[in-house]
Amino acid sequence: MRFMMIVKATSDSEEGKMPSPELIEAMQKYNEELMKAGVLLAGDGLHPSSGGIRISYPEPGVKPKIMDGPFVEAKEIIAGYTLIEVKSREEAIEWALRMPDPHGFGQGEIELRQVFEPVGLTDNPEFLEKEAALRKLVEEQKKA
Repeated sequence: MRFMMIVKATSDSEEGKMPSPELIEAMQKYNEELMKAGVLLAGDGLHPSSGGIRISYPEPGVKPKIMDGPFVEAKEIIAGYTLIEVKSREEAIEWALRMPDPHGFGQGEIELRQVFEPVGLTDNPEFLEKEAALRKLVEEQKKA
């Protein structure tokens, strides 16, 4: 089971304030623990939404709308993420609880969401076969 730990933005992260050296050290230690446990798939911090682009599809069949950041509600914006693969929801919660306060000021908030696996989206064998082939190609490109 894959889960994404979504770190919510704060006014500080949206202003581009960098984490303290202590927080960076704590996050590196946490990421090392995830890696040693074999559950870490990916994880990164994101630039503030002022440099972001939002693409929306307000009407079916109509050209998408493109909007430059910044976006309004900091608490609704993602400041970073960690993607893990674990055996259960409970294990994902345990790992999320071990993450240091992502902003270091008591303002941190993490949203934990399970990632759909292809078989959870459809039981169409043709789609599943194409998806498996695509994922294999992605893995081969990583190794090249």
